[in-house]
Amino acid sequence: MTDFARLAEDIAREAGDMLLAKRPTMSVASADVLTKSSPTDVVTVLDKASEELIRQRILAVRPDDRVLGEEGGEAPGVSDVRWVVDPIDGTVNFLYGLPDWAVSIAVEVNGRVVAGAVNVAPRGEMFTAALGDGAWLGGERLRGNPAVPLAQALVATGFGYDAARRAVQAEVLTGVLPRVRDIRRGGSCAADLCSVAAGRVDAYYERGINYWDYAAAGLVASEAGARIGGLDGRPYNSELTLCAAPGLFEELHDLLASLDPERDA
Repeated sequence: MTDFARLAEDIAREAGDMLLAKRPTMSVASADVLTKSSPTDVVTVLDKASEELIRQRILAVRPDDRVLGEEGGEAPGVSDVRWVVDPIDGTVNFLYGLPDWAVSIAVEVNGRVVAGAVNVAPRGEMFTAALGDGAWLGGERLRGNPAVPLAQALVATGFGYDAARRAVQAEVLTGVLPRVRDIRRGGSCAADLCSVAAGRVDAYYERGINYWDYAAAGLVASEAGARIGGLDGRPYNSELTLCAAPGLFEELHDLLASLDPERDA
């Protein structure tokens, strides 16, 4: 497992370095930008270049593996190993020069995530995890915050791109905000989950994220001691992902469940 984590780390670092080198030549007005699911859901030429670099590096070392990427879909392979790639998680932050974006690479074996690396490149932070071997930031082992009462919890969240979904998310937020210490909205699911692992926030929840957003960072958070899941005992998923220390997880879960967050306007 640790060999997978090292390879994911090396490739995520190379992709992050490439993005940092090319980002200063771009601006929001001049960048080559396309949209995906909505006018606010953007993808840049560098998202695609990052994913292509990552695919090439993986397949050069492990040509039989499968690779699932946000931009290019799944490349077939014959092994039981699949790599799950988000070439830039937080593309809007990337475009605007904000520091919360990441290169995320997870490794599955027989459908289970066993290793991952999340490179929050603008901050110079590499988060890694291997199943059963803990979560790490550089050479420091991560152990997230112990559970605090819900009223003392600093909670990270995010919002979708569709206007109708955002309206519901804002409604849910008005039910959460009076019950917690405060809310943080960073703009990158992967960075937010790693912040739970590092103890920078106490909890995180979001509706509408994709598997490549949370595959690697979810392992980082769980290996740091956090509980991660969906509503009503379901695994974490695109409908709702919730992450916090055991104890706080249950409190936040019950609050969210009462607000019916898995709906759109």
